Amino acid sequence: MPRERKRTSHALLVAAALAGFGLPAQAAIVGTCTIVIGSSGAMKANPAINIFGSRQAGGSSATATITASSLLCTILNLLDCYSVSAPAPIAFTSAPSGGDANVTFDTLFRLDGSGADIPGSSPQRVTNGTHTIQVDLTATKSSGIFPAGNYQGMVTVRCE
Repeated sequence: MPRERKRTSHALLVAAALAGFGLPAQAAIVGTCTIVIGSSGAMKANPAINIFGSRQAGGSSATATITASSLLCTILNLLDCYSVSAPAPIAFTSAPSGGDANVTFDTLFRLDGSGADIPGSSPQRVTNGTHTIQVDLTATKSSGIFPAGNYQGMVTVRCE
């Protein structure tokens, strides 16, 4: 009887220890993904003043550096433990009155100097190491033109 009780105690102890962790399955990647903002981009208007974008003449892309590091990925020799995305915002962070009306936003990004445009909300797998990202934001007014004033938009770069 004491021997049986001992097995039960170990089984309960192990079960309690595992339950204490309670981590979801996607938390199996143990590591970090750090994003350091480089330069802010600049959005410029097209001649019709119905599009603001960093890809318009005189505009520029925002940049950041992403450093992904996962011991589990290294040990298992996995090539794609983290994904990077840059989904479009739903509104300007600041705009003059009427500036947000009838506006849709779109983002594109490029990784590691690649010329390939990736839609902002399409996660792109990255390997362990340091990666550069260039992000472009475009705001399109479906009717009318953008009112005069100062506009600011913010794109959140994600590494998950």
